[in-house]
Order: sequence, then C-alpha cells, then structure tokens
Amino acid sequence: MEKIIDKILFGGDYNPEQWPEDVWQEDMRMLKDAGVDIVTLNVFSWAMLQPNEFFYDFRKLDRIMQCVTEAGMKVCMATSTAAHPAWMARRHPDILRVDFDGHKRKFGSRHNSCPSSPTYRKYSKRLAGKLARRYRKYDNIVAWHVSNEYSTDCYCERCERNFRKWLKRRYGSLEALNAAWNTAFWGHKFYSWKEIVAPNNLSEHFGYTRTCFQGISLDYRRFQSDMLLRDYRTEYNAIKKYTPNIPVTTNFMGYHYQIDQKAWAPYLDFAAWDNYPACDSPEWSVAMWHDITRGLKGGRSFWLMEQTPSVSNWNRYCALKRPGEMRELSYQAVAHGADTVMFFQMRRSIGACEKYHGAIIDHVGTENTRVFKECAELGEELKNLKAVTLAARTNSRVAILFDWENWWAISYSAGPTTELNYPEEVKKFYRAFYELHIPVDMIGCEDDLSKYDLVIAPVLYMIKGNYDVKLNDFVKRGGHLVTTFFSGYVNENDLVTLGGYPGKLRDILGIWVEEIDALPAEKENNFTWEGLDYSAKIVCDLLHPETAEVLASYNNDFYAGMPALTVNEYGDGKAYYIATSSDPDFYYNFFERMAVELNIPSLGEAPKDVELTIRCKGSNNVIFALNHSFEHKCFKIWSDATDLLTGEEFRANEEIWIDNMGVRVLKTR
Repeated sequence: MEKIIDKILFGGDYNPEQWPEDVWQEDMRMLKDAGVDIVTLNVFSWAMLQPNEFFYDFRKLDRIMQCVTEAGMKVCMATSTAAHPAWMARRHPDILRVDFDGHKRKFGSRHNSCPSSPTYRKYSKRLAGKLARRYRKYDNIVAWHVSNEYSTDCYCERCERNFRKWLKRRYGSLEALNAAWNTAFWGHKFYSWKEIVAPNNLSEHFGYTRTCFQGISLDYRRFQSDMLLRDYRTEYNAIKKYTPNIPVTTNFMGYHYQIDQKAWAPYLDFAAWDNYPACDSPEWSVAMWHDITRGLKGGRSFWLMEQTPSVSNWNRYCALKRPGEMRELSYQAVAHGADTVMFFQMRRSIGACEKYHGAIIDHVGTENTRVFKECAELGEELKNLKAVTLAARTNSRVAILFDWENWWAISYSAGPTTELNYPEEVKKFYRAFYELHIPVDMIGCEDDLSKYDLVIAPVLYMIKGNYDVKLNDFVKRGGHLVTTFFSGYVNENDLVTLGGYPGKLRDILGIWVEEIDALPAEKENNFTWEGLDYSAKIVCDLLHPETAEVLASYNNDFYAGMPALTVNEYGDGKAYYIATSSDPDFYYNFFERMAVELNIPSLGEAPKDVELTIRCKGSNNVIFALNHSFEHKCFKIWSDATDLLTGEEFRANEEIWIDNMGVRVLKTR
C-alpha cells in the first residue's frame, strides 16, 4: 500500500452501471476537478455480473474499469455480495433468511442472505474469486471491499443446525452446556442437541433484546457474528488466492450491535467504517467511534469508507450539512486515524431509496453546486497535505474498554433497568477526555495494558475468562483502574459469580456491593465530591467498603451515607469504583483531577467545543484543531507549530484563532 498510496485518498462509491455510458466520461472530468483520486466500484452489481446460474458477464465492469483507469483513478473493488440476484432467490430458496419473528423472507432489500446458506457461500466465493482473477493485473486496485455493512440475523432451520454444531465445539458436551446455561431454571435441561432451537420471538424472546435465557441468546449472538465472519473469510481467501498483496477489508457501521468488530479485526487487513451521524449527534460521539475503529487493529490507521457530502436520506429530518461541516467532519476522521476521506456517493441515483442521499455530483449534473465546490476545495487541501499523516498513530496514556460481548450481555440482562445503555455509559467517560483534550485509545479485552497509566472499564458487567487477572496485574504494577456500577457480576456465560458483587473484582476494588437500586428516568439521587453536588442516575449500587477509602457518599433516600465513589490502593496502583451514573461535570472534574495526579498532559488549552487531537509518525507530530461551533474561537497548544493548510506559524502558548466550523492542522516544531 505504501508504494501506491502517497496521500490521503479522496473519493468514494461510484455506480456508473446505473447510468448510460456517455455520462461516464463527464463524471470522470468532474470528479477529477473535485480532486477525487479513488472510487469504490461494484458494491451492488451481482445481478449485473451474473444474470443466471451458469453465465457471468463482466463486459460492463471491464468498460468501467477501463474508464476509471484511463482517468487515473485508484479503485477500491467491492465483491457485490451484499445483495444476491433475484433469480438466485427463486431457484435456491435456501439463500433467503428467516427473520426474528420466524418469517421466511422473500427477495428484496439487501443483506437478505442466510449466513448458513451453502448457495450463498458457493456463489459469493465463486464471484469473489472470479473478480480477483479477472482484475488482478490492474495496478490501480489498492484495496478489496468484501460485501457491505454486514448486518444479517437469521433464524432458519439450517442456522439452527449450525448453531448446535457451534455449541458442540464450544462446550464439548451437553452436560457442560446445561451447566453454562443454567438450564435447571424453568425446566430447560437438554438431553439431545436436537432439542436446542434458535432463540427468537418464537422461543425464548419477548422482543429483540428481551430474553428468558440470557446464556442461550448470548451464544446465538456470538454464533451469528461468527457465521458472518466465516462468509467474509470465504471471500477473503478467494481474493487472496489471486491478489495476495492487495489488502482486503469490509466496512463496519458505527454503533452496530450485531457484529463483534473486535473479533473480526484479525481477519481485516485494515479497519474501515461508514460515518453517518444524525444531525444532532454530538461531536464526541463521532470521535469515539473513530477511535474504536482505530483500536480494532491495535491503533493502526483505518479507512473512512463512507460519509455523506451533504445529507443522509434515512433520518426523520434530513438536515443539510452546513457550510464547512463536511470539511470539518472529514478532518475529524483524519485526526483520529483515517487515511482516507470517502463518500457515498459520487453521483446521486435517480430512483429507489437513496435517490435523495447526498452526492458530490447532484441531480443537476454539473459542478455548479455548493456541495461540489466544497468537495473540490477539500480535495485540493488533501492533495497539498500529501503523506504527512499516513499510517500515523496516536500515542495515548489513557485507555477505555469497549467490548461487544459485554454490550450484548448487558442488553439481554433482565435487570436492573431497561434504561441502562452500555455505549451511552461509555460515551460519558470518553466525553470527559475529549473535552479535556487528552487523547485516549479505545481497547478490547485482548489488548495489552502495559503502556497505559489509566484504564477505564465502564459497566464491566461480564468478566470473560481471566480478564480480572489482567486488571489485577495492571494495578499491582502501578496502573490506575476506574470501573463502575454493575461490574464484575457474571462470567462469559452470563452466570453470576458467587461470593458477593463485584465478583472477581472484589479484592482489587476493596468493596462489597449488597444491592442495586434502579431509578426511573424522572428520578435521581445525588452525592457530594470535593464540595460539589452531582447527580446519581439510572443505577445506584449500595455498597460496603472493605479495604477501600470512601471519597463520596449518597445524600438521599434510605441509603444516604453509603459510598457512591471509592478508591482502593492495590499493590503499587489504585482502583476506583463509581457506584452510579452521573452527569458530564462530574466525569470532567474527576478525570481532570486524575490527569493532574498522573501527570497526563492535555494537548492544549481550548474551549470544550474545539476538539484537539494528535497523530504521530517518526519526528512528525500533527495536532488537529476542529471548531465544532458556529462561532470564532481561540485556543493554545504547548509547542511551536506551523499550520499545514495556511502556512501560518505560531509560537508555543500563543493564542490561535479558528473560524466557525474551522480546521487547523498544526505540525509541531
């Protein structure tokens, strides 16, 4: 990749098969004028490429490849396997999935294929291999893009049978499975593998995330993610047979529940995601998911595979991106680790559900639009930035744990409250560091902790395997750990760890949690820390200190005076427990104090709505400043720097002005 790519790639999804060929050349002219240098091709072309069981027709794709190659465009080549052809569904009904309510789907939409279907696996593998073989000599193909935004659930009989096989591999025996699922409850003991059925609204569920048997539903969620991963790997291997040196990936969606992205990460040559925030999504929420994507591959850079240049068409209110907003969000992706700025789409479709989704080339078909001009300006800037941030990393001393299996287990839990939302709780901690201008890594349970001074594990409900030992070792060696209410309660099978909450974390935290009080949305308690009152919402743990020191206590209700915040000295480090969910001011003030204690510096001094982040490569340190407000702001950084976009030079601690929705890219000296 490094020999081919010498700048941040700029472009995105192009669907010329939807247009007469006389449009293509004009598109190439306009896209080049906009600075586009890469197009993603062939995302939904399976029906065009394979019109029947036995025949493949690559003639139009050949002409498309010739067109974009002559225009000097790089290509991210997709495999088209996110939507199977209609004839395939008619001739091979096993390819159609069964939904959560037990309905056999008909042909339509996309992601409508059963992940256990032998027909799907046969034809998707064959198509991926044929594409790789046919286009392997094109040196402008810089990446392969398998399927698109995986998101399928299936509850058919074949998936059920494959689930049983998956369970046999996981547990080995029915005795072990019955123990892991606690099937003595409600008379669920299984005496034959054939008795196990898929958990959905026909069996264990009373709603998508409401289940009578958490262990069964949790394992089915793991199984579905694994089946989709198997399908991805089938295509991956078919591609690598012919193009072993071209990287292969797929594009994830942000806060996407169905796929354990961290478990998939070892099988991605690089991570990629599609960023479509709602018009009211806070900037720190978007930043967190950029960092989660960066964390999938241990901090390596990723691709921003899709975003809209102007408007997303599926929101209840399809608000436009304001002038400067597209540019600012693009640079936010780069600031957090993206080596590409890519859009869906290059040209607006004329029909079906995405015809009003934004594009660089609008329905008017000219470059005389606000959006085109903004894209062209950004394309020119990215050209001038060259390779200064490519493959750069973010050096962080703070890590926040995000774990999909923990998310699933919390969402399936029958208690303590349906108001508990795992990603939203994690965001509260991330937001504090975002507003403190301190970079963080988003990590998984697999990641090494030794390089961090502070590790935060919000709502660590599930302790998988010996993860408690990893945390113990981290704190004993001098690390600082922060965790919260509803942590350490269960093992990887969602079975409660006996001996008192927080289970395996009890010694390290030095507390015993006796009860949990769940508060209705309109009700809250509060606590006082460092002379200020803060809210206590959603959940309040009623706990007893054992070796821990009490830092704050509840002020109200029958548990007034019980601890709300504790710290336990453990080895050479400390472990903190936050017994409730609080408001942004608490997390900001708490971690500001902790950063001072641990001598973790900020990147500069700036208002909370001016984002500062950093990417480092060799001797190059580049600080990005992003003004997310509609007002001019000023900020400071601690080093001399040159703005790579304007050429302006600044001294350390000098006030730097930044326009509303503005961007500064500051190479420090």
